Amino acid sequence: MVIGAGALGLSTALHCALSGRSVAVVERHTAGSQASGRAAGLFKSVQADELRTRLARRSITKAATFADWAGPSLTVARSGSFLLARTGQHREFLRRELAQSRRWGVDVKETAPGHLSYYQAKGDTFALWCPEDVYIEEPASLIQACLAACQRHGAVVTENEPVIGISVTAGQVTGVQTPRRSITAPVVVDAAGAWARQVAELAGAQVPVSPVRHQLLITAPTVDVDPADPIVRVVDAAVYLRPSRGGLMVGGFESDPLPVDPRHQPASFSTDDVPLDIGVLRRLAAQVSAEAPVAATAAAEHRGGLFTMTPDGRFVVGPVPDLSGLWVAGGCNGSGFSSSLALGEALADWITGGTPPPGLTALAPARFGPLPDDTLITRGLWQYAHYYDLAAPDPD
Repeated sequence: MVIGAGALGLSTALHCALSGRSVAVVERHTAGSQASGRAAGLFKSVQADELRTRLARRSITKAATFADWAGPSLTVARSGSFLLARTGQHREFLRRELAQSRRWGVDVKETAPGHLSYYQAKGDTFALWCPEDVYIEEPASLIQACLAACQRHGAVVTENEPVIGISVTAGQVTGVQTPRRSITAPVVVDAAGAWARQVAELAGAQVPVSPVRHQLLITAPTVDVDPADPIVRVVDAAVYLRPSRGGLMVGGFESDPLPVDPRHQPASFSTDDVPLDIGVLRRLAAQVSAEAPVAATAAAEHRGGLFTMTPDGRFVVGPVPDLSGLWVAGGCNGSGFSSSLALGEALADWITGGTPPPGLTALAPARFGPLPDDTLITRGLWQYAHYYDLAAPDPD
């Protein structure tokens, strides 16, 4: 039983079905309607540690070969990306990322940034070229491909059916309740995204995640953006850019992010109700407008969602301690969409095979002890604000 039909929940369900398990997914709204459908669609090979690097690269491979192993087609833009730094501090940060990423097998190299249609780098800009990086133009296409693959391989996905209870007998999860029915299952996977804490609490469990707002915009179509150009990430500005719908996608990580906990909202609360602030994106765009004037032009679309941040910036994936049968797939820290195919595969292997894949126990929720809400929020906000620059000292 998987709760949540975002990219990570669907991937987990699909991979469990591919392993021969009987799988059902329930989603309180519609598939991909919350964080996944509002994602930037970016896949990034350079990560902060070896495990996340391995998962990120595996996810890129699985996205690019989706039809081969899952069946339905999935269009992936194999654009590559530039990581750019315009300050001395951030140049050193990228040099360290270059050295460690190459040790971990990533195809990345220092290069001249060159001139792109939408970004004209200055002469003192330090650049890394990451040819492995890709993006999915419309995030909903990954959701639709996963839904089609689930149907093909026997995983049943039901929308508009919230889970209102998780059954537990003698320390063992036995199923879930919805307003319409009870469903018996010896394994329940909490992949509810920003609602993961609420879902876990139905079984008396705790999941250490803190939801934080994230926003992006897409400009109107313009001849100043070549759709074939790569992704650009400007690490000192915490801004990412890519071609989108004939215009430019502009997103970034604000230094004073907004926490939004659905537990403290009305029961009807959804990602549609997350308050958006175009001023945040205008300020982020202004930091790169000298090099990317298109970033400062009018927005044709402004969207936002909720990232689930964790105290250490790493995923929360694995069995919930002291409650047999309850598993978590979350705490994605802004990389859930892009790592979903690899994470779902790894978690399904763990569930169906009984043995954790190499390194995955480091992501299990048991690594955290009890944490008060204010600590979760403080650490989660710090992780978000330092998404591209984890060289700064941790608040602890």
